[in-house]
This record gives sequence, structure tokens and C-alpha cells, in this order.
Amino acid sequence: MGLDHTSLTTLAALGDDLRRRMFEFIRQERRPVTREEVADSVGISRKLAAFHLDKMVAVGLLHAHYESPTGIRKVGRRPKVYEPVADAISVSIPERRYGMLADVLTEAVLTETEAEPARDAALRVAYRRGETLGGAQRTRTRPGRLGAERGLSLAADRLEEFGYEPERAAPALLRLRNCPFHPLAAKAPELVCAVNQAFLAGYLHGLGSDKTTAVLAPRPDACCVELRADNVSEGPSAPGTACAR
Repeated sequence: MGLDHTSLTTLAALGDDLRRRMFEFIRQERRPVTREEVADSVGISRKLAAFHLDKMVAVGLLHAHYESPTGIRKVGRRPKVYEPVADAISVSIPERRYGMLADVLTEAVLTETEAEPARDAALRVAYRRGETLGGAQRTRTRPGRLGAERGLSLAADRLEEFGYEPERAAPALLRLRNCPFHPLAAKAPELVCAVNQAFLAGYLHGLGSDKTTAVLAPRPDACCVELRADNVSEGPSAPGTACAR
């Protein structure tokens, strides 16, 4: 299915590297931010930042309004602040990995046997894909023996490239703010979330981060999986709940 004119216009607005970095900063802050904050984040003037921000508002990437940031009341006019429009763009931001999911499911169908249901085959292939990627990173970085915290740090570096938007919620807890397989996860949550978990578990094993675990822990507007040290428990998971973003 081709992109409509609106999607093409939106993508064009992010073709500029500076504008893309500004948009990523605003997404990562997860709160309304001022022109000054955005300008400082990329090292440009407030006036130039305002120009690019208003362009992104015009194409529907950002929403702008006036409020005092962080709830502080000041005398005079409240500053203009910006935040992402919900589901402003369905491709590229954040990055999606439909191809990888399609490859996993295709290989599962081609290699399944009568003794192995298709779902189990998909989990097997996903785990092996993750294990291969983790092993490649271990070979490249040669990290030695990994404790839980160091393992999560290395995982965060690589998973950022895969569009997971990792967030270190605690020294022994890595949350993933984005699901690279959304919105497919919303259509088949039990399968896609299980494949996602298997992929991440295989990745940790291949990396040699054996003191960490990939667990199902769905949260609103986040990936259904998070990575924890083995001794961390944050309540029950909820199988079948889809990744939200």
C-alpha cells in the first residue's frame, strides 16, 4: 500500500537532519517543551528552532499551545510549548521492523514440522535470530563476563538501533518505550508479543548477559517486554496484551 499525500508531506518534513533531531528530542522528553529547550538540545538559536518547530506543527507532527513548563507559574505571557501529536506518523518515526517479523514468520512456516506447531516454530526462529544478533555484538565488543547492569547497558545500545527506544528505569531494569512491531502486535498480541519476548531473550543469551531476563510486562504506550536482572520482580505480566506503540 502506498503512502498518501499527508504521509509523504510528513516524512518530507523530517528529511532534514536538524528537524529530525529536534523531533526525536521532543519525543524522548515525553512532556511539553519550550523553544528554548529544543534550541539548546540541538545547539541552534531560538529563532531558528521556532521556524522548524512551526513547520512540524503545520504538517501535523507536533501540537503547540501555551503553558508554563513543569507547572511553574510566571508573571506575563506563558511560553509556547510543543509536544508530539499522537500517532502523527505511521512509518519511520518511531522505526518499525515489519520485515524482521515477516522473516521470522516465513522461516517458521518453512521449517515447522508435524511435531512442532507453527507458533512454537515462530518462537524458535525468533529466539535464534536474537541469539545470532547478540552473539555478533559480543564478538564485536568483547565485553568479557557480564553482570546484570553491564549486560543491560550493552543491550540498550543495540536495541536503540532496532527502534525499541530503551529507557533505563533503574540500574537493573530496562524498559522499552516503543514496539517495533506495532500495530501488528495489536492485531495478534499473543503471537507477536511472544515472538518479541523470544527474540529479546535470545539476544540476551547470545550477548552473554545470562543474569538478565526478557519478561512480558505490558504497559500503556510502551513495548510489552522489558529486560530485568534475574533478581528483579515488578509484578505479574499480562500475556495477550499488545504492545501499545
